[in-house]
Amino acid sequence: MKQHDQADISASTLYIVPTPIGNLGDITQRALTVLASVDLIAAEDTRHTGRLLQHFAINARLFALHNHNEQQKAEVLLAKLRVGQSVALVSDAGTPLINDPGYHLVHLCREAGIRVVPLPGACAAIAALSAAGLPSDRFCYEGFLPSKSKGRCDTLRALEQEPRTIIFYESTHRLLDSLKDMVTVLGPVRYVVLAREITKTWESIHGAPVGELLAWVQEEENRRKGEMVLIVGGYHQAEEEALPPEALRTLALLQSELPLKKAAALTAEIHGVKKNTLYKYAGAAE
Repeated sequence: MKQHDQADISASTLYIVPTPIGNLGDITQRALTVLASVDLIAAEDTRHTGRLLQHFAINARLFALHNHNEQQKAEVLLAKLRVGQSVALVSDAGTPLINDPGYHLVHLCREAGIRVVPLPGACAAIAALSAAGLPSDRFCYEGFLPSKSKGRCDTLRALEQEPRTIIFYESTHRLLDSLKDMVTVLGPVRYVVLAREITKTWESIHGAPVGELLAWVQEEENRRKGEMVLIVGGYHQAEEEALPPEALRTLALLQSELPLKKAAALTAEIHGVKKNTLYKYAGAAE
């Protein structure tokens, strides 16, 4: 593949350049042209980005900018931008700054009056939301949940009555624990979609009440492997009033031993909640 034609790149400009999250075909022509034309590419992992550039036959100067050095190295890049160099910022995958390095650099550039030009492109959170089947007119992105159960539960409790669709990233080794904490805090019938390996060979998008989703994930090890996005349905007051927290906690305990329908029937009998309300909230009305 030939080196891409030079673009009309502006001096003293920082370009925010998304890169593919899996499928290399998702990179845009504009992204390739910018990467081939700037004076310097600031990359989260220069080896990873080097392989991407090699695939597209792009020769470029690379500069390491990652979570551990960004606050120091951002000043170095700002100095280069001030003397007229053009810089492209990339992360390992997706749109820079979205759970990736770059905030400090962009903040410094904005304060210094350096032009920042964003390119549209791949983002796992947006791609997953678009296919989740949950409301997308209003949503919030929360990044990764905390690694410890207490922190996760505290975060989930703070979001328990959030009416917008909520987007989380999650890692392979914490997925089960996060789903278990969602069952505990949000109740087993809150609808959650697991989008796994988006744009890759083993892409999978599966939604269910979170108690059922947890069981589904536990059935097969491959269902908890890869890059993951969790899309959580928002809180709905009318449904929550019909399903008080005590009933949801009972349902969570019963469902650990029983199928959802049996657990819901017992919960309805204990708390005086209509069975059909539970089924409706779970997306399983009969």
